[in-house]
Amino acid sequence: MTTGEVGAENGALQRGISWTGAFWIASGVPALVLFSIGTIAATVGMASWVVWTTSICFGFIQAFSYAEIAGLFPHKSGGASVYGAVAWARYSKMFAPVSVWCNWLAWSPVLAIGSGLAAGYSLSILFGADAAINSWQVTLFDLGFLKTGLTVRLNATFFIGAVFLLIAFAIQHRGISSTAKVQVVLGVIALLPLLLIGLVPLLTGDIPAQHLWPIVPLAHDAAGNAVPGHWNAPGITLFASGLFVAAWSTYSFETAVCYTREFRDPKTDTFKAILYSGLLCVVVFTLVPISFQGVLGLSGMLAPDIYSNMGVGKAMAAMISAGPVIGNMIVVMMVLALLLAIITSMAGSSRTLYQASADGWLPRYLSRVNEKGAPTAAMWTDLGFNLLLLSLSDYVFVLAISNVCYVLFNFLNLNSAWIHRLDRPNWERPYRAPLPLLGMGTLLSFVNLALMGMGADVLGKGTLLTGLSVVTLIVPVFAWRHYVVDKGKFPEDMAEDLHLVPEEGVKSGAGVLPFLAIAAGVVVVVVAHSLAVY
Repeated sequence: MTTGEVGAENGALQRGISWTGAFWIASGVPALVLFSIGTIAATVGMASWVVWTTSICFGFIQAFSYAEIAGLFPHKSGGASVYGAVAWARYSKMFAPVSVWCNWLAWSPVLAIGSGLAAGYSLSILFGADAAINSWQVTLFDLGFLKTGLTVRLNATFFIGAVFLLIAFAIQHRGISSTAKVQVVLGVIALLPLLLIGLVPLLTGDIPAQHLWPIVPLAHDAAGNAVPGHWNAPGITLFASGLFVAAWSTYSFETAVCYTREFRDPKTDTFKAILYSGLLCVVVFTLVPISFQGVLGLSGMLAPDIYSNMGVGKAMAAMISAGPVIGNMIVVMMVLALLLAIITSMAGSSRTLYQASADGWLPRYLSRVNEKGAPTAAMWTDLGFNLLLLSLSDYVFVLAISNVCYVLFNFLNLNSAWIHRLDRPNWERPYRAPLPLLGMGTLLSFVNLALMGMGADVLGKGTLLTGLSVVTLIVPVFAWRHYVVDKGKFPEDMAEDLHLVPEEGVKSGAGVLPFLAIAAGVVVVVVAHSLAVY
């Protein structure tokens, strides 16, 4: 009997893929450029391409910290939040579930936003802009108290998006090996248009220099017209907002380490998966934004359907000047790219829920798997949650709230790398990040907090506070599981798995430093928010 078969019989995830499988599953991450490229362009203006280049450099540096901590726990699934939770669990019961919760709330909404955009792209090629189907909707609730104009509604985007969610669910239901095979096919089809969009305008010289220069943030004159701005306080605030939003996409290739528990050889596959996924993202997140801005220019980027990202597909198809038929084919391929991102998200976020349940943070039912080793209970939870998000009228708002959670996740887990170094100095590390890179990752964890504190509310007043409030929802969830269900103790096998029991080679060597890091992080957010000028 194979290892994978044993895993299935015992109700566990199966070791069925190599690093190439994880690479192709994570190949949906480059498609995340479609989720916010329009929002960033319309918000930041001429400096938007620099936002993307800077952000992917930040993400690549941080990846080395994630590669190290994932290698410490080759038996675990769920990604960096789960590996980081082990570090924080020795210092407080609450830090660890917050990390896992933030990671799930960061990744799961990719399903709703991606399916919504895929539905919008589909409608754009099937119907004219003035078709009745585009304006039909039934408003169920008004959520204006959260953000002006926000509603819960049912429309064509919702129903078509729900179909894409169900397709992703069906693919995932067959297990990780089958998912990886599907992702290879989708990856080749979906990445091709992104590479074409990034390369063709550069090769044909269809990028006027004045569309990329001068590198200054957006501003408005007395009449309200968009004009190149200055590097003053409002300009820096806008640039920080762009970096804040871009992080949600550019840092996300860390999902490649979600599958450590399912690697045939986790000691070597973990580092290779995140390294090559990162290199792919560097190419896409650099070339596509440069070409996008270079072709559209400032006036083109300020179109209303660009800010919402619904018009990005058709705008990108027009960039390669291939005519309406080929243009529609490009849009169809970008829909497949979005489906690729949805499958990537469901694979990663459902495994985060699965492992968090197995470790005692979240409700027990989430750790159930099917006969193929797929975490179906977590997948159903993802599906239901995202159907609710899909019904919201403003996906940019959903992305902003999600990203508050993602920045906090990154902060906790980048800092967990040095905590593990101090607490587990002699543990075998298949990959050991160079100390300068580990230090830079820690520094970037505070930079990310500053970007969030300064830039979140550019996307709507109260965005930062709403995002932080969503984070606190983990308190009653964890309290129920830990104090009511588990009677205030981790089950023996969970405590051993989390390395909370006395163990040779493990100590609380960080002392008060984790608490000082949290305190410093709070100060950074407060100060950055006070310096922002909107």
